[in-house]
Amino acid sequence: MQSAILQLNVTDDPVANLAVTQEMFRKAVADGAQFILTPEVTNCISTSRKHQQEVLQFEADDITLAALRAEAKAAGVWLLIGSLGLKTDDADQRFANRSFMIGPDGEIVAKYDKIHMFDVQISETETWRESEGYRPGDRAVLARTDFAKIGMSICYDVRFSHLYRALAKAGAQILTVPAAFSPVTGAAHWHALLRARAIETGCFVIAPAQTGTHASAAHKTRDTYGHSLVVDPWGEVILDAGTASGVYKFDLDMEKGETARRRVPSLANARNFSGP
Repeated sequence: MQSAILQLNVTDDPVANLAVTQEMFRKAVADGAQFILTPEVTNCISTSRKHQQEVLQFEADDITLAALRAEAKAAGVWLLIGSLGLKTDDADQRFANRSFMIGPDGEIVAKYDKIHMFDVQISETETWRESEGYRPGDRAVLARTDFAKIGMSICYDVRFSHLYRALAKAGAQILTVPAAFSPVTGAAHWHALLRARAIETGCFVIAPAQTGTHASAAHKTRDTYGHSLVVDPWGEVILDAGTASGVYKFDLDMEKGETARRRVPSLANARNFSGP
């Protein structure tokens, strides 16, 4: 199946970001892609919660969601919007970090709210508290398409292998990990974690990523790692997009998953145990 990742370098302006994403989307369609994936926070990257309150919208009003649903319908393709930052009705005004699977008719097939929040201290100068601005989800989601069952996740989720095992046990053949990964942790762990999730489950892992320095008119900029990856069910990297933004094509051969699971049936061999 012809597929494509859009590796983005978004700013804190959702309107400008949408125009770039649509241009890339149309290029992917023109190149024959039937399944297109975007990264985490496709609509906006900002380090300012105040700015996010000004520019982010509720799901029903979000311009990026509406426009990309229309693009998918016009092209008749499947689309994973890696995630959007969205307002919620929470009393504390925290946002949702929500991924969407869009069908060829433009309808929302499935949506997933990021479960694991990136609350870390990477170094003395780099600390992140995602839970201060975003509320965590509490439900794993399996999207059913006409070509595969797809387990949805977002970025920091990748460190929690039990989520992916549960998705694979439920029938997932593809695992999506849209991300805006830190350059420090990306260089250390990105490839190893994604390959491990593929090997453990016998699934394709598709990880569209943000890349580079993200421009901001009035706030601190942020850097992300890039290197959107596609890993096959045997753990081989079949696409590494490097650090340039752009459209990256790849083929999905779903028979590879069946072959990998026959060769090493680790999901079937897993046993419950007591202790320690």
